[in-house]
Amino acid sequence: MAVDEAIDRWMRRGASNLRRAKWLVATGCAAIVVLAWLGGLDWPVAGLALAAVLAVAAFGPGARAPLPTSAGAAAPASAGLQPYSAEYLAAAIPDPLVMIDQAGAIVHANDAARAAFGDFRAGTLIQLRFRTPEFQSFLSGLREGAAEPHVTDYAERVPIERWFRVVGRPLGHGTGLFVLVFKDQSETRRIDRMRSDFIANASHELRTPLASVAGFIETLRGPARNDAKARDHFLQIMQDQTARMARLIDDLLSLSRLEMKTYAAPSRAVDLRQVIDRVIDAMNHLAAEVGVTIVREVPPVPVEILGQPDELIQVFENLVENACKYGQSGGKVVVSLDAGTGAEASGPSVTVRDFGPGIPEEHIPRLTERFYRVDAETSRAQKGTGLGLAIVKHILTRYNARLTIRSPSGEGAAFTVQFPPSQSRSS
Repeated sequence: MAVDEAIDRWMRRGASNLRRAKWLVATGCAAIVVLAWLGGLDWPVAGLALAAVLAVAAFGPGARAPLPTSAGAAAPASAGLQPYSAEYLAAAIPDPLVMIDQAGAIVHANDAARAAFGDFRAGTLIQLRFRTPEFQSFLSGLREGAAEPHVTDYAERVPIERWFRVVGRPLGHGTGLFVLVFKDQSETRRIDRMRSDFIANASHELRTPLASVAGFIETLRGPARNDAKARDHFLQIMQDQTARMARLIDDLLSLSRLEMKTYAAPSRAVDLRQVIDRVIDAMNHLAAEVGVTIVREVPPVPVEILGQPDELIQVFENLVENACKYGQSGGKVVVSLDAGTGAEASGPSVTVRDFGPGIPEEHIPRLTERFYRVDAETSRAQKGTGLGLAIVKHILTRYNARLTIRSPSGEGAAFTVQFPPSQSRSS
């Protein structure tokens, strides 16, 4: 069987070499046939020459075609990797990668590992760098010699919070070396936390009016069944609470649509003056109810940007509504439009300013978070959902625009939307 297998491998080597050199062999054979036909060679000699060409092409010293093995295509691939060291392969991996020996001493770390965790010196014990009990148990299990990969989670709190999924396994067989790969899970964890917080906040916001409505229904079916005055009062409260739930659901749906919408650069020309006029006309009734006058300051010429009118109206309606509600003690809200066509050409901007009590400085960085409120009771009394500025932020992100909030103590608040120069089409 061994002889038959050797002959079979030898014949396959010859066939493979002939396929690789088929054009060269064909040219040589054609030349020999032409010489014999023209009389330059005797036909017996030509036959020997043809056989020699085929033999040299198939089994000569220049024929080096690799033999197919039981590993199939893996043999050529592994042969091609031989010139490259483990350092080259580690450098090609984008995730942090560390090689350690049986004692836990660092043998090699790639650039991604040094960028993530600082400089790793060869010989340093890795258990001195990652000290959590979970990581120590992970190393112990890895060095016990199990062939399957070991997995653990590792978290760092400073200088920023980061989470990694660490996978370790032996490097080869009997080398005494191990490879650890750190997969950054920070963004995934952050998104999961945001989702959990969002669900908890939304549930809380809906539970409060639902509990109120349920309580009044129970009262109307019991003690207040025949009390017309109490019935009218409770029904009005129930109507207000159901309206609040409707507003909250509308804002949640609006946020969901914005997040699911594939980003596409706005391509429609929109005059910001017309947008501001429509917003002020729509908000005048609210301003009158709370005793506020809306003042518009716009240039005499159109100021165009590329965008969607409905989205821009939603942005400025939210800003003007907040200014009227929370700055009503100032008695005035100013909406100003700057065309941004000066020497700096910074792009058009719209500022909505109120003259109320202002916003404490420590709250300003968090105003665009979902459900965040400076004063929860005041916000609910003003029929706010806590989602308006989050919607504004999402829309402006699509426009590559920036929202700036300034609120000097006791001087009201100013919300400025700055559009990029590339968006503007000032006439």
